[in-house]
Amino acid sequence: MQHRELGNSGVEVSEIGFGAWVVGTDWWGDRSDEQAVGMVEDALDAGVTYVDTGDVYGHGDSEEIIGKAIDGRRDEVTLSTKIGYDFYDNPQAGHGELPKELNREYLTEAFEASLDRLDTDYVDVLQLHNADVDEVTPEVRDLLAEWKADGRVRALGWALGPSIGWLAEGDAAVEYEEFDAVQTVFNLFEQEPGRHFVDTIRESGSDTSVIARVPHSSGLLNEQVTPDTVLEDGDHRSHRPKEWYETGWEKVEAIRFLEEPDHAEGTRTMAQAAIRWLLAHDEVASVTPTFRDGDDIAEWSAASDVPSLSEAEYERLDDLYARNFDIDRDDGMDVLRTSVDGDDIEAAGLDKRAASY
Repeated sequence: MQHRELGNSGVEVSEIGFGAWVVGTDWWGDRSDEQAVGMVEDALDAGVTYVDTGDVYGHGDSEEIIGKAIDGRRDEVTLSTKIGYDFYDNPQAGHGELPKELNREYLTEAFEASLDRLDTDYVDVLQLHNADVDEVTPEVRDLLAEWKADGRVRALGWALGPSIGWLAEGDAAVEYEEFDAVQTVFNLFEQEPGRHFVDTIRESGSDTSVIARVPHSSGLLNEQVTPDTVLEDGDHRSHRPKEWYETGWEKVEAIRFLEEPDHAEGTRTMAQAAIRWLLAHDEVASVTPTFRDGDDIAEWSAASDVPSLSEAEYERLDDLYARNFDIDRDDGMDVLRTSVDGDDIEAAGLDKRAASY
């Protein structure tokens, strides 16, 4: 397993991270707490030392599971959590978004509760969870800086979502000096706004890192969702329109060449190649796939050491993406959620629409 620095914070993260939304919730299948703890332990044994959780995942359950899993191994782990959603005073309705609360008093209480559940007195990375750009006031930034100064937080991030990403928020994370990382959906099939943030970081000379989530495009690029797959109603991926999956399967066939690298340095699976494509961007510090079992952990953690993409392969992928993989049908997902009425998307020149919700 290789490691990269998060921004210029001095915090090193494993190139493959453990996205802990998979434990503490049933959005990716049911498992007992014992099974969940075992998954985290298996990931640590495989060299996956960056663990990315959030207080809202299972309303604290994920953090408690992570706390148990890293008991006695805290020094091995680069631990990250997220705060900002008020699940304490609001019921969860399916996969719907909860109200957010980012005032000083609430954030302080939420952070202290997270530390208790994780059974630690500090986190390596603290992220604001889907915060709107106008919610991250100077008061909030001062509070985060205080926690960083007193050692309870080593690095700061801004996690974007819950759709493809909130553009203005990511740009602010790159601009504000307090933040070391911006986390967003980023994969071969969903390249915006992640690609935009990479370009912005390069153009501005910022030290901000990108943490890439959903690297397998909700099951397409690891081929866990195929034309024969029936998604249960509770499965988090069932919100995707069927057109999205149908066009996605065609795209997968168009990139089969990634399974046969054009050099003699070894082999790689499609799932590994999808991670390698992300890691070809120096700005990407860690990729957090959704591990479901031990087989996933063994295969995807090895992606840090399989052959990198060649320049020719990378350019071929760029060309395919620019041509929409030669598919002329609508996939039903040509929107980006935004907190500023789409003005940020238009200003960035993205060929996307702002979501109406």
